[in-house]
Amino acid sequence: MLVAGEASGDLHASNLMASLKRLDPLADFRFLGGDLMAKVAGKKPEIHYDRLNVMGFSEVLRNLPEILGNLRKAKNIIKEYRPDLLILVDYPGFNLKLAKFARNIGIRVDYFISPKLWAWKEWRVQAIKKYVTRLYSILPFEEAFYKRHGYEVTYVGNPSVQEIDHALGHLPPLKHFLERQGIPEDGKPIVALLPGSRKSEIRNNLPIMIEVAKKFPDYTFAVAAAPSVGEKFYREIAAMPGLHLVFGATPVLLKYARAALVTSGTATLETALIGTPQVVLYRGNGSRITYKIMEKILKVKYVSLPNLIAANEVVPELLMHNCNPENITRELSPLLQSSPNRDWQIAGYKKIRRKLGNSIAADFTADLIHDSLTS
Repeated sequence: MLVAGEASGDLHASNLMASLKRLDPLADFRFLGGDLMAKVAGKKPEIHYDRLNVMGFSEVLRNLPEILGNLRKAKNIIKEYRPDLLILVDYPGFNLKLAKFARNIGIRVDYFISPKLWAWKEWRVQAIKKYVTRLYSILPFEEAFYKRHGYEVTYVGNPSVQEIDHALGHLPPLKHFLERQGIPEDGKPIVALLPGSRKSEIRNNLPIMIEVAKKFPDYTFAVAAAPSVGEKFYREIAAMPGLHLVFGATPVLLKYARAALVTSGTATLETALIGTPQVVLYRGNGSRITYKIMEKILKVKYVSLPNLIAANEVVPELLMHNCNPENITRELSPLLQSSPNRDWQIAGYKKIRRKLGNSIAADFTADLIHDSLTS
């Protein structure tokens, strides 16, 4: 049984499921996740991640009855199904509760893609140590982090490396991409906007991106739209006539973009692997007070994956009240032309790629899981 609570988790978990099925064609799955996992398993998810995918105190509070109902349903499935292994994918607020429940009724729990405990809520490491048999890490610096806490994890490679390599290996010509997406072939360079996959993220970050876009009339701006969010929602949020929405082709959009504005998350690493210069931003509620609180809570110097992996400021990070049109415009402008800022990012991206290595994360993890269950 696998549990993924968002779009990126659905993608990574679906690849792991496919690798497990290649090793054991008779493997049976039940899961909480999305359409990609459903395609591999040949069945619908017990709960789709769009019913799980909430963040922020107020949003969690509004959806608390449904969240608790989903947790009860997941526990009942575990108890009834009694899987040989429960595989949890990130999403710690929900998944660590399932880890405790499953372990207490004698079901083994593994974790694929560690929660970001090195950033905050470090105390959750104790729950990992108590309830999780094996943790398969996709970020190389996590090995040292967990080792400091007396827990051994295995770095299996980063799935984004293979996913991006595969996408770039099937890249359509620019002309075909523009035609398919309804983007005019007017010679204007493209700037990609990645406002996140959750509605709350999009609501907070896309309007600011649009404000910046209006300052660059010589560029075409296009939104990498999340598959689980309908076009109507984007049109309501984005007050910009003629704004282009690109569904299901984010790597292609990024490859053909001159630069990108990217909400902090997995997409920042994917953008780096594609090689597109970017400005990382995150608005949240945008308050200075919240920013100061987060400064005290966060245990890391950076928040974006490219900077964390490189252990250096490869990309600019504009967070909370610092995420405003003036600051974004200042950081974006030099990336749109040949400049030291642009060269610095591209050089940093090469360093990141070397650090991540070439292991195929899903295959490596599936091998380790299969061996541990059959030996």
